[in-house]
Amino acid sequence: MKKWTRWQDWVTVAAGLYAVLSVMWTTAAGSSTALMLVFGTLLVISGVINLAMPGTPVMEWIQAALGALLFLSPWFGSYATQTGVAWTSWISGLVALVVTATAIKPSTEEHRHHMVSPSH
Repeated sequence: MKKWTRWQDWVTVAAGLYAVLSVMWTTAAGSSTALMLVFGTLLVISGVINLAMPGTPVMEWIQAALGALLFLSPWFGSYATQTGVAWTSWISGLVALVVTATAIKPSTEEHRHHMVSPSH
């Protein structure tokens, strides 16, 4: 697996960046600004780490959890009734979660491949 080439991680970085930047044009409600900034930034960071170090299953699972948390944030951040900001969280979080889910198996296989020592 080559560094900086996995489309799933680029999509996750874009989803996180969109969540972060969207606070400039969506109407804030509840804890929306803080949650979108935190989870969006963490998605960008985890995506960059996964791009730089492919084949790290732990980071894939962390990234998936961050996508799920962004998706759930309208409910636990009290802004699920605010259409624009809620839909931004739902879509960005779901996109990050789904594309990361497609990357977990290849990342795990790559990790196992590198962990297997040659038998001599």
